[in-house]
Amino acid sequence: MWPLCLFAFRSLLLAGFTDFATCADYKVVTHASSPLGRQETEGVWLQRIRRQVRSSKSELKITNYHVRSEIVSRYAITTVECSMWNPHSQAKEAIFEVELPGAAFISNFTITINNKVYVAEVKERATAKRIYEEAKKKGRTAGHRETEKFRLAINVEAESQMTFTLTYEELLQRRLGHYEVVLSVRPGQLVSNLTLELSISERTGISFLKVLPLRTTKLLSNTKAIPYDANIPPSTEVQQTTSCAHIRFTPTLKDQKIYSTSTGIAGDFVVQYDVDLKDLIGDVQVIYNGYFVHYFAPRGLPIIPKNVIFLIDVSGSMIGTKIKQTKNAMQTILSDLRPDDHFNIITFSDVVNIWNPNSTIQATPQNVKKAKDFVSKIVADGWTDINAALMMAGSIIKTNTPEERSGKHRIPLVILLTDGEPTIGVTSGEKIAQNTKKALNSTSLFGLAFGDDADFPLLRRLSMENRGVARRIYEDADAALQLSGFYDEVASPLLYDIQLNYLDNHVYDVTQSLFPNYFQGSELVVAGRVQQDVKNLHVTMTGSGLDKNIALANDVAIVNPSNASFGCSGELERIPNFVHRLWAYFTIKELLRVRMNGSDPATQRLLMEKATNLSLKYNFVTPVTSLVIVKPEDNEEKSKQRPQKVTTNTTAFKQEKEISNLTPHDTAKDLDADGDPHFLVHLPKSGQNICFTINGQENDELRLVDDPIKGVSVTGHLKAVHSRVESQDVTPTYFDRITIITETHGAGAWTITITLHNITLNGEASALLRTDKPGTLQRCDLNITVDGALRIWVKVAQNVEFLVLLHHYQHPINHQMDHLGIYISQGGGLSLQAHGLLGKKDTILLLVLEKQAPIKTFISIRL
Repeated sequence: MWPLCLFAFRSLLLAGFTDFATCADYKVVTHASSPLGRQETEGVWLQRIRRQVRSSKSELKITNYHVRSEIVSRYAITTVECSMWNPHSQAKEAIFEVELPGAAFISNFTITINNKVYVAEVKERATAKRIYEEAKKKGRTAGHRETEKFRLAINVEAESQMTFTLTYEELLQRRLGHYEVVLSVRPGQLVSNLTLELSISERTGISFLKVLPLRTTKLLSNTKAIPYDANIPPSTEVQQTTSCAHIRFTPTLKDQKIYSTSTGIAGDFVVQYDVDLKDLIGDVQVIYNGYFVHYFAPRGLPIIPKNVIFLIDVSGSMIGTKIKQTKNAMQTILSDLRPDDHFNIITFSDVVNIWNPNSTIQATPQNVKKAKDFVSKIVADGWTDINAALMMAGSIIKTNTPEERSGKHRIPLVILLTDGEPTIGVTSGEKIAQNTKKALNSTSLFGLAFGDDADFPLLRRLSMENRGVARRIYEDADAALQLSGFYDEVASPLLYDIQLNYLDNHVYDVTQSLFPNYFQGSELVVAGRVQQDVKNLHVTMTGSGLDKNIALANDVAIVNPSNASFGCSGELERIPNFVHRLWAYFTIKELLRVRMNGSDPATQRLLMEKATNLSLKYNFVTPVTSLVIVKPEDNEEKSKQRPQKVTTNTTAFKQEKEISNLTPHDTAKDLDADGDPHFLVHLPKSGQNICFTINGQENDELRLVDDPIKGVSVTGHLKAVHSRVESQDVTPTYFDRITIITETHGAGAWTITITLHNITLNGEASALLRTDKPGTLQRCDLNITVDGALRIWVKVAQNVEFLVLLHHYQHPINHQMDHLGIYISQGGGLSLQAHGLLGKKDTILLLVLEKQAPIKTFISIRL
């Protein structure tokens, strides 16, 4: 009997608009043995390891390593699959490790053992912690998920295979005029079957696309200096149309040895791209299922001058490399100031020094040169008085220059760089926050935490409460580039006091829509929900530019994706799902950000509860949830027995109880059920079978089952096989895709899409099963199983289950092609209102559909 095996991954990922990476990861260490390899274990604990430490060479062979990322309107869903084979005669440790983007949420994780798929569940953090602690007490395996890196160590039985599949989701951020997709490829050894596939679908069009050379270091480099036609990774194919791009990276063993003869590729596959956005009000995508997303990134506006103060920590902890890198960065930043900008420099330790007393000064060449001389002479020494420095900045920023007194506006910015905590003067974070709010008023504060000792939570709070963001600066050789790169992001303000509005009676649950500034090369994003009866969404935008106020308005029609052209072909079914999940992703981020920004305990608890509920509903691993896998006992497996006899090379299946449902006959060779969509109805009173065929056209969608009472619908997509026999009057068509939609669980719709190769579950969670190996996927009462005979069972409710068979031909003749067949294996749970080609309790309704047209003909056959 298999023991219970549990993996609990507790997320320390902090939400918001900043990068919250840490300097360490957690490795799962099992004492004695693993439950997957021997009889028992004696203990489990977590060992902290430094980020730079690489795992030792694996004794297992990686047979497959696949990275697949699909981007629809900036929202990326990425899946990493790794299969490991243990050729030894004893159990060996497998280490599965994936580097994640800092803003990503894990949405699915599975482990396949002996052709059984175990799917992780997202639990409330306290619940998962309790399960995790119980598992540890019983000696069962456990794991941990840390920001930036997912890592699991687990034993693999002798001469067996284990497959790990991890899915994460993120909204790409536009910075410096482009989006950047970073996909980690670090299998740790040479892999004969290694692939990376990326698809980008943008309905407004892709304005530029650039595949960078493989990034083998985490240190930043100046990507502007990389030529457009620089050497892309070997074995990379790029196909691009106006609004769609497909990129495939399939390095051979020879290609992988270029990077290392033993460990192969260890780097990031990086793609940069931007979109066309001609409408000044932005791209508003309103989807018929009740959600919208608004991308606002105007181009071509004049740059507004800024009034910027640089606050530089020069305390004793900055001595050495830090102060040298800060000086180098400041030399670059000062050179980039525009002539209309005004600026000042304040250095602080236990003493506050100001370069130009009383006010900011214009960035003339002479003044910039003087400022550079001042920076070059900075010496680090003393304690850290952050409060006094911020108070000085507040007094300077309030002193208007002559130009401002004449009415010329400049964007006030304070950029604070520190590597430590407040150690002198006012040291209370609460008091510093109160003082800063009063001193800066409407000035935007950007906090840069230099190194691991900086008080990042304090800087984050100060920035969030004062119209800015915080960012970590890592103590690496590229620190100067990190500093100057951040400045580039805020160097060119185009608008301030931006308000994106939507009629109150049209929308609800809208994320942040009031923004202090819009900087060139960035993007503002708003997501929300639309009332059911709304046909058009009225959108307005107000803001202030260089010399005038701007007001825009537009009416955006609600789009049904099935009737719209959107990016890559074949992506239509993903559009409603991406907007739905993007709204949840963005809302969770905002709830956690506001919670961190608040001080009232009751409000913080309420925000945490909302974030937790949304995280659980959409299966996101966030700071308030954890990931848990439970391996069931053998007797639980045996309790889920299926009907035994189904011939997979025909449409044969025998159903004993639900004889009023559509059932294929067990002598299919006499019925030729492999042609055009061919249906068989068993007449229980006469014992006879009625056979009929629907002559469809390619790309028709046949409505097979529609039960409005139970909220279940099934459709089949037709694909034609173009015969070489000219005399054939009718072009044969087959099902190449079955879509099952169920709303029976009271938590929104689930969409199950079945093809010859994959089963995709979309809705409040996303998951993927392959059809070429056994597996099980369960969400609430929804159960999808690929059994040992590779038959697909989909149970959507009590006594409502469908069977999908895969038909493959080794030697197809002219009118044959691989296709799907679908049957109702249990229909007792369907209502009397159920209808469609697969029938209902007493009547089979044949619905003959025309392409992109309503139902044309109804034929009723009484049983």
